[in-house]
Amino acid sequence: MKSQRAYVEHVIECIRRIAEDSAPGRDAVFASRTLQDAIVRNLQVLCESTQRIGEPHKQRHPEINWLSIAGMRNVLVHDYFEVDFETVWLVVTRDLPPLEKAVRAILAVLDQPR
Repeated sequence: MKSQRAYVEHVIECIRRIAEDSAPGRDAVFASRTLQDAIVRNLQVLCESTQRIGEPHKQRHPEINWLSIAGMRNVLVHDYFEVDFETVWLVVTRDLPPLEKAVRAILAVLDQPR
């Protein structure tokens, strides 16, 4: 079993990769199936990792809709024919910055000496 720290760091790494892949901008990403696939894959892994973060940490960050993240994971994994990249792009641009802030705050708590 991996540690809470490992899952939190993994979420941060996925966000970094998504930021890197989306950096060329909307038009370039929408024109590249390769960039779209990379973003979707990292988003899928990110969603999976957030499910492994403990409830006490999630409860400290009610600004994040953790249940919606789990739902997004299910769509990305099971309903991949239904994935709308407009929705993915909205998640990337609107939802990942506050998620990153929350998971960095969780990491700071994990870094505190006990």
